[in-house]
Amino acid sequence: MEELLSSPEFQMSLLLFVALAGYLIASRINQSAVVGLILVGIVVGPSVLHLISYTEFISSLARLGAVVLLFVIGLEFKLQDILVPRNGVIGLVGVILPWIGGYGISILFGFSLPGSIFIGTALTATSIAITANVLREYNQLQTDAAKAIIGAAVIDDILSLLALALSIDIITGSVSVLGIVVLVIKALLFIGIGAAVGLLLVSRLIENVDKTAFAGKYPEFTFIFAMMMAFFYAMVAEMVGLSAIVGAFIAGVSFSGVILEQSKNLKEGAEYLQIIFASIFFVSLGIIADFHALTYEIAIFVVVLTLVAMITKIIGCGVPAWICRMSVHDSLVVGFGMAPRGEVAMIVALIGLEAGVIDQSVYVTLVLMALITTLITPIVYRNWFFRKNSNEISGREE
Repeated sequence: MEELLSSPEFQMSLLLFVALAGYLIASRINQSAVVGLILVGIVVGPSVLHLISYTEFISSLARLGAVVLLFVIGLEFKLQDILVPRNGVIGLVGVILPWIGGYGISILFGFSLPGSIFIGTALTATSIAITANVLREYNQLQTDAAKAIIGAAVIDDILSLLALALSIDIITGSVSVLGIVVLVIKALLFIGIGAAVGLLLVSRLIENVDKTAFAGKYPEFTFIFAMMMAFFYAMVAEMVGLSAIVGAFIAGVSFSGVILEQSKNLKEGAEYLQIIFASIFFVSLGIIADFHALTYEIAIFVVVLTLVAMITKIIGCGVPAWICRMSVHDSLVVGFGMAPRGEVAMIVALIGLEAGVIDQSVYVTLVLMALITTLITPIVYRNWFFRKNSNEISGREE
């Protein structure tokens, strides 16, 4: 019986059952599906019922979900909509201010210098997957604010990884200007060369494959080829020190202009994968948290740190957006949209824990901060910025 319960088939069935429950909860509380999926993950995880643990199997599925989700979102965009100077300004200030805020509040609460540096680094992160999925749910991906968020979040992710590398060097006492320069160059080369190769070579190759008689006989062949390239991009991104989701997003953007005649639409096919694996990804964010590590002092720090995390991102990203002549409404959408820390902050926290820089209590603090900031943005979007869209979605569901 134990062998059956630990089998991949049972685990997959259980996770999808939990995901369905997440959708029902979201509908019941009139919130985004992301909120319902994370909440149900918390309930079935170690924090409450302890029905599901964050195993290597779930971790692998969640990684697949994040990659597929960002590939699908990338298909909605063109590269020229992302690489604009405004997004660079938003991303840069949106990294500097949260790092200062996280470091400063940690020192104030008496944390060690290495721990404070790592907490500040965790606050620089932005989970593009969370906000992009919510914007997609409300049909807002093509708005000016959404383009600013996606573009700035990609830049933010690169800068956060650079901050992580710098933090590790500072803590270990091996600060290397050359190492930082090499990482920056690798990141820029990957984005530039990856996008160019995707637009000029891989996209045309996909279209040429689609025109063959073989693709006419097996229409799914072209889709499999495109997904193979998306995961290849994700792998190469990790090889050069970036997040896999950045690679998947660049692949999606590069393939967004592909026109197929015989094969199934790339976006339509990828969306079916996204429905399954992205749901598991969002559920996993709740499962990974364990509230039992909380003490009264840590709980207070979680609240303060979360407030600092939200305020520094809203100001750090919203003000530059406003200075760049976006409306107050859109600037606030950008600020709140950049606030979720999600899986990116959790990865940073895990690296710090494994390196012995932070202990279990700080790790749980960062995970909870990431979860709370992840939950706040969908709630604010649904009940404030996109209330009309939310009512229309609720009406269609009824």
